[in-house]
Amino acid sequence: ANRTVIEGREAIKRILRQEDHRLLVIVGPCSIHDTDAALEYARRLNALRQELQDHVCIVMRVYFEKPRTTVGWKGFIFDPHLDGSDNMVAGLAQARQLLLDINEMGLPAGTETLDPITPQYLADLISWAAIGARTTESQTHREMASGLSMPVGFKNSTEGVLQVAIDAMEAARNPHTFLGVDKAGRTAVIRTQGNPWGHVVLRGGKGRPNYDPESIDTACQQLRQADLEPVLMVDCSHANSNKQHEQQEEVWGTILKQRSEGNNALIGMMVESNLHEGSQKIPQDLSQLRYGVSVTDACVNWETTERMLRQACAEFVG
Repeated sequence: ANRTVIEGREAIKRILRQEDHRLLVIVGPCSIHDTDAALEYARRLNALRQELQDHVCIVMRVYFEKPRTTVGWKGFIFDPHLDGSDNMVAGLAQARQLLLDINEMGLPAGTETLDPITPQYLADLISWAAIGARTTESQTHREMASGLSMPVGFKNSTEGVLQVAIDAMEAARNPHTFLGVDKAGRTAVIRTQGNPWGHVVLRGGKGRPNYDPESIDTACQQLRQADLEPVLMVDCSHANSNKQHEQQEEVWGTILKQRSEGNNALIGMMVESNLHEGSQKIPQDLSQLRYGVSVTDACVNWETTERMLRQACAEFVG
């Protein structure tokens, strides 16, 4: 598992340096709520990863924490039993076990780091981390990112503003000192060295997408103005898909086309995908929960995911 993490991180760094021209894909469920379904998904994805690895660098999206616009289920770590019992001790232990199982297969994992304390429990099993649209502006998260040992993608704000992600990258590249928790669980003064592996993730905003060629061009100009490498990822979901999960495939195709036309800035994409498409509300009676269907954002199904990944491979070969 440790080798998977290290190799995953190094591959992503090479892609960010543009020494490796494979497409980086962070793909998987919007959120994890059932470890059995997550492992079935991981096994399928890993088989595809092995088949396509010459052209696509696949990392499984394994999200345990969900930032909510107001309130709602906050994710597997907070409430693994989905019943409001909020058994975080079980949540952390099961989340860590799932990450171990996924990495043991040889499949790297990516997650959103939301709570500033949970990385101490999970970060050694993560190859790629995201700072979400709602937290990119937060100093706490920028400081945390500066101490993470893996590449970090900063999303533009929910309003669609990219500058906050660029500012976050700048902040996280530098050393910071802040209060945190050490490996023994004690409150400690944490000193970080800074993380040079930040990059931006375009996810649209305010109901408008930002994956079109003009938006990509503008983003690259903004990065250059900040003396940063013009490399970026596109999130096919969220405001880029207008929250319509089936539109992710359209975004995917557009980005592949831009890459095939020579746009080297586009190094990767994110896709929300599950065994089955759509989403469901968490029912009172948990026996009514549909297997392999998201309980947060709607996802594309496995068949669509496989088609999209194969299409990327064909574009690469072509």
